[in-house]
Amino acid sequence: MRTDAYLTHLIFLLLVSVAVLHAHASQKAQLENVAVLHAHASQQAQLEKFILSRRARTSSSEASLHGWSGVSVRSSLQVRAGYLGSDQSALKAADKIPALPGQPKGVDFDQYGGYVTVDEKNGRALFYYFVEAPQDASSKPLLLWLNGGPGCSSLGFGGMLELGPFRVNNDNKTLSRNRHAWNEVANVIFLESPAGVGFSYSNTSSDYDESGDSKTAEDAYIFLVNWLERFPEYKTRAFYISGESYAGHYVPQLAATILSHNMHHNRTIINLQGILVGNPYLDRYKNQKGRFEYLHSHGLFSDEVLANVTSHCNFNSSDAEACLRTTDWFYYGPVDPYNIYAPICIDEPDGSYHSSSYLPGYNACDYYPTVTYLNNPLVQEAFHARKTEWGGCTDLGWKDAPDSMVPTLKWLIKHGLPIWLFSGDFDAICPLTATRYTIQDLNLSVTKPWRPWTANMEVGGYVQQYTGGFTFVSVRAAGHMVPSFQPERGLILLHYFLKGVLPPFTQE
Repeated sequence: MRTDAYLTHLIFLLLVSVAVLHAHASQKAQLENVAVLHAHASQQAQLEKFILSRRARTSSSEASLHGWSGVSVRSSLQVRAGYLGSDQSALKAADKIPALPGQPKGVDFDQYGGYVTVDEKNGRALFYYFVEAPQDASSKPLLLWLNGGPGCSSLGFGGMLELGPFRVNNDNKTLSRNRHAWNEVANVIFLESPAGVGFSYSNTSSDYDESGDSKTAEDAYIFLVNWLERFPEYKTRAFYISGESYAGHYVPQLAATILSHNMHHNRTIINLQGILVGNPYLDRYKNQKGRFEYLHSHGLFSDEVLANVTSHCNFNSSDAEACLRTTDWFYYGPVDPYNIYAPICIDEPDGSYHSSSYLPGYNACDYYPTVTYLNNPLVQEAFHARKTEWGGCTDLGWKDAPDSMVPTLKWLIKHGLPIWLFSGDFDAICPLTATRYTIQDLNLSVTKPWRPWTANMEVGGYVQQYTGGFTFVSVRAAGHMVPSFQPERGLILLHYFLKGVLPPFTQE
């Protein structure tokens, strides 16, 4: 990954006391020259930059972003216009991938890649990668995966580094099978969204400066409706949406858009059955509060720093400049905030890189081979992607983002949608503590109290259920990207989510 000094700097910094920052200024100046980085730095940096941009805005300009009163529903004709005049069977056949360069022998599932136009006038098209299940694909549900950012690739992160069927080997050319790929239990779409992310594009450059939550949800909805025209066998299939990080915004808003269209047209256009979101960014202020408390409780900064922050900050829209000055950049060392106990990737001056230590099943430097692989012209041709310089994350002009997803989540619960949130408990970016604060704001009653669940006779995490079937699950010893850090536990969690059953606790 090509990482400039700014992105590298972001790996070591987090919002905490500015007073402590000055005490560590000389240390920070020395270490800025040390090439140490986390393999997923661009995804972290993207969320950090977004959070900073939100803090820079005044509370008055954000007043309209706190509530959610429904979705603007476009007519069915407008939404579906993209491909209604096209030969859908021909488009599906053209999207089929016979094989990816370097894939292992014995691949036993169908895979597709290509574009779906979501705005013909502007020439805006979203890229997707679709993998069917190896066994009984016709009986398994359809699942859409969305990575966050905002502006990060679901193909590069979710598809190639987390839950997809392949991993890129260190030779940058060949692939190996992921034994815990999510297409073992579902047919999975990886969508690069919005336009400008990964291989997705627009022929109207101003689209990149007009991105935001609302437009992203609308485009994803139009994508799905047109994609289902291309794959009509999935029209009545049970459909689920999953994602992580800023998908805490993407997924609930897309779900609300789908349900609103279904209700508006008085029929099931998309058979949405539930959403599953990992380490979600749900609330602007509660996420900040939860991060400080998490870092303090895990020993990354002192009692004095926490006291200074909490004495100046209410963690709501009333916070004044004193809070913003107090919660400035602070150096806490070369720790991976995505998983504070994981190895980091060491980037040497000669261009080589290696993991700082060994963690079974996890490669801290796995992003490098992925970037090289996805920029191979033969790989891009096999994916049916445009020839372009692919990057993991893209800076886009983000125009709207509600401060909190609580109103949207309440609306979804009211309309009976099953919602599961899960948190890897080693994540300091969108930590378990922050998610708990948002759940408290939902004012739900506990129906099944907090208890452990097991994976291979070990505690895989903990689970609690609330009224309306709302479920919160922790995944033990996992970071921000649960399928990367704990792939088996992530797959077990998905299996039980799709069954609508809490993961079990086995004591034998």
